Amino acid sequence: MLILFHKNNTVVKVIDNTTSETIVLAEKEPTKALFLLASKYSNRIIAWSHISNKSNINTKALKSCFTSNNVMVSNGKSTYLGDAIGYVEDSLFINVNRETNFPTWLMHSNCGAIYGEKLLLFKESINSKNSLDYNLNSIAKLGMENGLLCYFSPEIVENNNEDYVDRKATASELFKFVKEHFRARWTVLLFLNLLIFEKRISLIPLIKSLFFKQKTFGNVITSKTDTTKTIVYSSISVLIPTLGRAKYLYDVLKDLAKQTLVPVEVILIEQDDSGITKTELNYIKTEDWPFKINHKLIAQTGACNARNIGLELVTSDYVFMADDDIRFNKDTIDQAVKFMQTHDFKAITLSCLRANETEKHKVPIQWAAFGSGCSIVKTSALKNLKFDMAFEHGFGEDTDFGMQLRNNGVDVIYLPYVQLKHLKAPIGGFRNKHIHDWEKENVEPKPSPTVMLYNLKYKSIQQLKSYKLTLLFKFYKSQAIKNPFKYYSTFKKRWSLSKTWANRLNNLNF
Repeated sequence: MLILFHKNNTVVKVIDNTTSETIVLAEKEPTKALFLLASKYSNRIIAWSHISNKSNINTKALKSCFTSNNVMVSNGKSTYLGDAIGYVEDSLFINVNRETNFPTWLMHSNCGAIYGEKLLLFKESINSKNSLDYNLNSIAKLGMENGLLCYFSPEIVENNNEDYVDRKATASELFKFVKEHFRARWTVLLFLNLLIFEKRISLIPLIKSLFFKQKTFGNVITSKTDTTKTIVYSSISVLIPTLGRAKYLYDVLKDLAKQTLVPVEVILIEQDDSGITKTELNYIKTEDWPFKINHKLIAQTGACNARNIGLELVTSDYVFMADDDIRFNKDTIDQAVKFMQTHDFKAITLSCLRANETEKHKVPIQWAAFGSGCSIVKTSALKNLKFDMAFEHGFGEDTDFGMQLRNNGVDVIYLPYVQLKHLKAPIGGFRNKHIHDWEKENVEPKPSPTVMLYNLKYKSIQQLKSYKLTLLFKFYKSQAIKNPFKYYSTFKKRWSLSKTWANRLNNLNF
């Protein structure tokens, strides 16, 4: 590993961490120097650090972040782009949990690293006239969408001396970054958010940003792992909640029976809301199966409750959380588990598309969601985790579960080339629509309280404000009140009611 130390946007020294030798560079501009090092040492990890943290870098922890060569990692107490970037991007990658390894494209010049060969892929997309912080964030933002795995790591710097200078992006730099990395309309939304919520008039930065074009990055970033790593046999359980889809579930079980890596057990949580509580799955006893079937028949409906019951029964190394209306090839589980073991991933979501849909992603990427019916998770990562019953019969229980994983340091990777076919069965599911208490109100909450609950739990203040403003504009077209003043008054009431119900849900003891 090579470490470039900098101060005041100037290279101070470069050290080969393996030999402790100093590498002499004539180039003193940090971005240019990093690319120069990458061109000379493309197969090495290229790290950067402010000189004040020279003795604080945990090189062992830094190296351990690179389970494959398509990783970029960083550490900073704050973010260069500031909290205002939350007005533009509403993904989980912005509101960083700094207590654990967390997926984010927000990088910092304080300390970080990337493999030389991956850094070189960005050479044509990066302008060295920008600051080091600007360029590091640009690389991560462009790369994350194309296979670069980007993380904040709390362990790579000990006794962080970042207080040397906490330089934030200027308003002009922020608007420029948004224009270069997002659709043009987001600069306008940023302007409106700053004006409405912070009383800041950023007209000049907005106008300046119009002279920049959106960056393009055409490279696909693939990974190379340790080929000497031994792939060991691992057991896997399959967890399937089901309701009224006996025919479709039968086909799922047949696909599981043909797997090259046969599950040890299939856990079926059958729900029956008919009032009779009678199973429809007679074939699990009348036919022979190459795995143990652990069948539970319950009268209570709800995916959260069913999955939580099933998770308590898992005995294998991995668990495949599956829907009851999917189809897949015979090597699906084997391919997925080998991928996880090779890269040391603990949670993946598989491609799960309908017949008329086309997979858009070419390589594995960090996923902003979690598919509770198409994911495989290492069982050890599930300790003390449950689907939050506050989301039962609503929206967001799967994305909430994904956030629980990430807040425990477990990233969720989307695997596009191991594919499931989602039939979206026209039968089954809930026979009777669940009526929530808030649906009995004279005024219906907006958004749904479960959506609001997720936002309150995981989004930053700026993300929540931007979501509110965007929803205000979008919802106007689809509702009946056309008087803008009356509409705004009604919208505020519905938003407030949604927050009230979300807080009630969060405080309920399930």
